Amino acid sequence: MLGGLNMSLDKQALQQWVSTQIEDSPLICCASQMYLSPLAGDAGFRQYFRVNSTPPLLAVMAPKTDGTSESAGYFSDLSDFLRSQDIPAPLVFACDQERNYLLIENFGEFSLFDKISVNNVESLYGDALQTLLHLQQIPHSIFKWSVYTGDLLLQEMELLRQWFIGKLLGYSLSQQENQLLNRVFAFLSEQAISQPQVLVHRDYHSRNLMYREGQPSGVIDFQDAVWGPVTYDLASLLRDCYIRWTPKQVRHWVLKYRNMACARGIIAEVSEEQFIQWFDTIGLQRHLKVLGIFTRLSLRDGKHGYLQDLPLVIRYSLEVAENYPQTQAFSQWFKEVLLPRVEKLPWYTPYQLAGS
Repeated sequence: MLGGLNMSLDKQALQQWVSTQIEDSPLICCASQMYLSPLAGDAGFRQYFRVNSTPPLLAVMAPKTDGTSESAGYFSDLSDFLRSQDIPAPLVFACDQERNYLLIENFGEFSLFDKISVNNVESLYGDALQTLLHLQQIPHSIFKWSVYTGDLLLQEMELLRQWFIGKLLGYSLSQQENQLLNRVFAFLSEQAISQPQVLVHRDYHSRNLMYREGQPSGVIDFQDAVWGPVTYDLASLLRDCYIRWTPKQVRHWVLKYRNMACARGIIAEVSEEQFIQWFDTIGLQRHLKVLGIFTRLSLRDGKHGYLQDLPLVIRYSLEVAENYPQTQAFSQWFKEVLLPRVEKLPWYTPYQLAGS
C-alpha cells in the first residue's frame, strides 16, 4: 500500500513539473487539461508517460542514480550529442537532473517490431542499416563516454553463470565446468576486442527503432552507448532477441553491410568469412549476456515476460556455438547438462522452432 502511495505522489510531482515546463515553453501547448498516460516500461527502471501535448511528448521518471546511464542528465547529454551528429534521437525539451525527470520528443507508438513484415523488411532494415553506418562514422575523438573493455565484456557474460545457471536453473558448476565457461568467455572477449572499434548503441534492435512514416526510424534507448566492436549493433539488429530471419537472409544483410562499411572507410578491407566470424562471436557474447539479463529481469524485477524470449536466445546461442571449434564443447555441454533442466520450466518451448 505504501509503495502505491509513493508511486502516486511521484507521478503527481512529475505531472506538476511537466505542467510547469509546458507553461514556460512557447514551443509546447495543450488543447485541454494536461494529463499523463502511463506506458509499458522497458528493461530498465525508467517510467514513461505520454503527454497530451502538441508536439507529442513523453515524460520520463527514473530512479536516483550515481551518474550512470539511468541519469536524466546523462541521457540528455548523449541525446544532444547524437542529434548534433544527425542521428534521429529524441529532442530533450526539459531535464531536471536533481529529480531525474525528462520531457522528451515522442516518436509515436509503433516500433519497427510492430510494423515489420516479409513485405517491408528490406526497406525498413535498409533504413536501419543506413542509420547504423552513419552512427559508426562518428569519430572517436568527439565521443567522450565509456569504452567496451574486455573486463566489461567478461562481466556481462558472468550474468549467464550467476543468474541463468545459478539462480534460474539452480545448478552448481563443477571446477571443470567453470573452466569451460572461462575459456569460452575469454575467447569471445578476445574476438570482440580484435574487431575495429566504433560507436556502439548497444541495444540496436527492432523495439528500439521507432517507426516514422516517410522518415528515418527514431533511435531510442541509447543511454548505454560505448565505444566498441563494429559488428555489435549489427548482431543486435539481425539476430534480434524478439524476431528471427532466415540464416540466408542474415548472411546477405551482414555481407551487404560489410561492403558498405568498407566503402565508407569505417573498416579496412576484410574477408567475408572474417567479418561473419566477428558478427557470429559478438552475437554469441550478447546472447549469453541476455540469457542472464532476461533471467534477472524476471527473478529480481518481476518482469516475467522476458522469459518467453529465452528459447530464441538459446537457439541463436547454440547455432553459433556449434560452428566454431572454440565453442563447440560449450554447445554440447549446454545441450547435455543445462537444456534438460530448461525444458522442465513452464515457459519453455522447443528452441529449435523458436522464432520460426
